[in-house]
Amino acid sequence: MIESWEPILTGSLIVLMIGTMALGRFGADIIMMGVLLVLLITGVLEPEEAISGFANQAVMTVAMLYIVAAGMKETGAMARITAILLGRPKTERGAQIRMAAPVLGMSAFINNTPIVAMFLPTLAAIARRSNLSPSRLYMPLSFASILGGVCTLIGTSTNVVVAKLVSDEQLLTPDGSTIEFGMFTIALVGIPIALVGLTYIILMGRTLLPDRDDLFDQLERADGSGYHAALRVEPNSPIVGKTIESAGLRNLPGLFLARIEREHETLVATPDKVISASDVLVFVGNLESVVDLQSIKGLVPASLPGPDESIDEDPDPHYRPNLRLTEAVVANNSTLVGLTIRQSGIRTRYGAVVVAVRRQGQDLPGKLGEISLRPGDTLLLEAPPGFADRFGAVGDFYLVNERITPAALRHDRAWIALSVLAILVLILSFGILEPMVAAMLAAGLMVVARCCTGPQARRGVDFQILVVIGASFGIGAAMTKTGLAETIAHSIVTSAQALGPWGLLAAVYALTSIFTATMTNNAAAVLMFPIAVAVAAEQSLNPLPFIIAITVAASCEFSTPIGYQTNLMVMGPGGYKWLDYTRFGGPLTLICGILCVALAPLLYGGFSS
Repeated sequence: MIESWEPILTGSLIVLMIGTMALGRFGADIIMMGVLLVLLITGVLEPEEAISGFANQAVMTVAMLYIVAAGMKETGAMARITAILLGRPKTERGAQIRMAAPVLGMSAFINNTPIVAMFLPTLAAIARRSNLSPSRLYMPLSFASILGGVCTLIGTSTNVVVAKLVSDEQLLTPDGSTIEFGMFTIALVGIPIALVGLTYIILMGRTLLPDRDDLFDQLERADGSGYHAALRVEPNSPIVGKTIESAGLRNLPGLFLARIEREHETLVATPDKVISASDVLVFVGNLESVVDLQSIKGLVPASLPGPDESIDEDPDPHYRPNLRLTEAVVANNSTLVGLTIRQSGIRTRYGAVVVAVRRQGQDLPGKLGEISLRPGDTLLLEAPPGFADRFGAVGDFYLVNERITPAALRHDRAWIALSVLAILVLILSFGILEPMVAAMLAAGLMVVARCCTGPQARRGVDFQILVVIGASFGIGAAMTKTGLAETIAHSIVTSAQALGPWGLLAAVYALTSIFTATMTNNAAAVLMFPIAVAVAAEQSLNPLPFIIAITVAASCEFSTPIGYQTNLMVMGPGGYKWLDYTRFGGPLTLICGILCVALAPLLYGGFSS
């Protein structure tokens, strides 16, 4: 017999959890693990019940999907698709259409977080080139990625979690058939919502989105105080034969193409200048912009041997995707002082290649290899991992900062990554393997095929999200065990029963949206699942429309920056305020809710008992 204090304690902890998350002072994973700890200490949950969520297949499935997304990112497969689809829009609405449509489609099959991260610098370049404010593009980017996520099982981790809950509960429809949550189960409602949402973004963006023109000042227009980078065009580069303008190298954010070095002459980098193989492109710009250049296929540091030259070292250590970008400041007593970069022998002495040089406040004329090093010069190097540990304390450098990002993407494996993703989609679509097995297979293929390395795969996994999902299952179990879920469900039925089945469905959707706006979307879905099922059971209704409602509501929350992690990702770069989300995202949240409540009963068997 469950004592009456247990549901009260559980409910109080959940209210406290929601309030603490809303303050944003602590991570969601820390807060939810704290709630689990209290439930364990007080005896509400047994240890096996508390940690059962971490052994759930959904957690492993989500982790493996992160690795699949990492493989897509590290090979540049997503960037290749982006370049083809985005093109060079001239107007704000054209940019929104050409961005939002492919983002929506890609987010249906790839985790939306890396998609948004990949598109941000691309949209910054488009905004600069087309004289648009980034604030008119970044929020639509986030919203489009969220809308795409509700179209398939693997579109977002929330869908995977709910699908596993459905599988574990073995739920039945009123006619006795087993409810299944497959690859495209949610698509019946998700696709109409996505299309209507996309239309809203395009039609209402001009009216409701903020126009922050001052953001261009924050893009740090490159000048002589930035990094001086020299990159050679390889013969297989896709920019060979293109003009500077058509290659997209004009007006790069935070970068300035200063000149082109061709054999024994120096050319002015005019927009109509045609790029040839073996040209050395000299850029001046800030660090992050120079790092972005490294991801362009066919651009390599000018100090690397050319195609007609040979190197003595084993080529494997110089395989660029295995290298790391490292900043090193030349020390006062360095043996490199007074030597040119070519004379310094940095490649042979340290196994590193100089990509760029920065000398604060001074322009650096001449070729990169002919620059004489001075104390305080900052070198951007491509170096093997561990460079900072091996050479950070030697006399030549007094400060070494190694970045975790690879020096270059694995462009040669882009088609392999796309093939692996296609295999995953086919397996899940035809139900050949369980979702967890299929995701593990795809993740394994990404690593074995070297689409991403082991360290890159580990870094690609968002362990905070996994902890939140695992802890959510434990807290959800407490709600069911103590009778709290049944009590809340009865309260919803009592309050909304007069409105009929659609009123109950709307109440469940609204409560899920409130939870999502104050905590993570995965936690909201897991906590609302037993409530939604209990509401349907009490009224002898088909539970599937209620399940679809909490799944959509847990993702389609656009009115706050904390409702979804991609909203937070674009908040700073877009210069958005909280009310910007409410003004533009609030109506979209309401539209998605109305569509879901109206369509779910019609498309999933209705409310017949």
